[in-house]
Amino acid sequence: MRDRDPEGRARNARPRDGLGRPLPYGSPGVERQPEGVERTPAETLTEAQRLLDAGMPFHAHEVFEDAWKTGVEADEGLWRGMAQLAVGLTHAARGNAVGGASLLRRGAANVEPYRADAPYGIDIAGLLQWAASLAEELETRPAKIEPDRAAPRLVARPA
Repeated sequence: MRDRDPEGRARNARPRDGLGRPLPYGSPGVERQPEGVERTPAETLTEAQRLLDAGMPFHAHEVFEDAWKTGVEADEGLWRGMAQLAVGLTHAARGNAVGGASLLRRGAANVEPYRADAPYGIDIAGLLQWAASLAEELETRPAKIEPDRAAPRLVARPA
């Protein structure tokens, strides 16, 4: 029998670790992000940055996924790409260098069209550089990445 949420949708109730991996039932885990939360772009970026800085890129991906699914259609590619970048970092932190590099490159390709007119103060150029550098590192020297140390800055810091 599948786990169900209060609305009856299938949802795995197993606890998860900070990288989103399922743990045995009854284990202490990291609180999961609520799904379907509508946030402003600024709130999305603030919450995702907090989670990235805490070493929880899987949870940041869920925040971006909400923005992708509940935001304006014109931004769908942006938020999908941001989610893919977070999942790429998740895979890298789990030790999956091939999957991490692939998702980092796919996410970068999805955010690249926003480079010329970077929305919401997102440092698109910086994210593209970060993703390319981390993907190359994973491809040339595959190793587990510390997600909090490898977390990107989403918004350029004021000068």
